[in-house]
Order: sequence, then C-alpha cells, then structure tokens
Amino acid sequence: MREYKMRRGEHLEDRVPDMEAFVEEYFGEVTDTEEYEGNDLLVVDDPDNPVFDRVVAGRVEYGSKKDKLALHIDERPAEDVIAEGNVDAAEDAVAVKNDFLEEATDRDAKARRDSLKRSVEDDADAPDNV
Repeated sequence: MREYKMRRGEHLEDRVPDMEAFVEEYFGEVTDTEEYEGNDLLVVDDPDNPVFDRVVAGRVEYGSKKDKLALHIDERPAEDVIAEGNVDAAEDAVAVKNDFLEEATDRDAKARRDSLKRSVEDDADAPDNV
C-alpha cells in the first residue's frame, strides 16, 4: 500500500468530499472495504480497466497530521493483457492512475516522485535504532 501526501495547504477532504464516488468514477463499482491501519479503505474487485485486477483506495487518517490518500493496485500480467488484445487499456491504465492521484492530491507524477525521493533520503539520514 502506498500513501500519498497532499500539496501544502491542501486537504484531502476538501478535494475529495465523497471518496466512494471518486473511486468509482476512476476504477469502477466499490464491492467491499478492507482495514488498513485502523481505516476502512474501499475495494474494487472488478475494475473497469482490464489491466487492473483489484484496486484498494481511500483516506488514511492520522489524528493531528493531515490525512493521506492510500492506493494499492493489483495489475494483471502484461502478457495476458496483450494476448487478449487490450493494448490500449494498458496505456489507459497509466493515465487513469495518474489522473486519480493528481486530482486527489493536486500533485503531478514528477512532484510525487520528488517527494518519494526526499522521504527515502530522510530515512537514510536517520540514525539506526539499535
């Protein structure tokens, strides 16, 4: 499960007031919920895009800190998707995921990558707890 931060000054609940409708708009009908760190995330067991096998998404609340968006996508093997003639769906899958994340977080793919790099560097600089 990957968690995504919001842009400074932005709050997830302001950008996505109805998480279920938002997830359904991008991935398909929500069929279940799944617990993650004390939060119920939405599950799409049969996503609209044939590349996606299963999608789990939702809001992760951290009390005094800003909420984050959690997203996990199980994808089908590329060979299977291509063999079924769904090459266009593979291209669309990348766009759907990026559009979903950008609309929710107001951060494009480059900003999300840079943030991830900074968090990895911060972890490397932290002293070991032995």
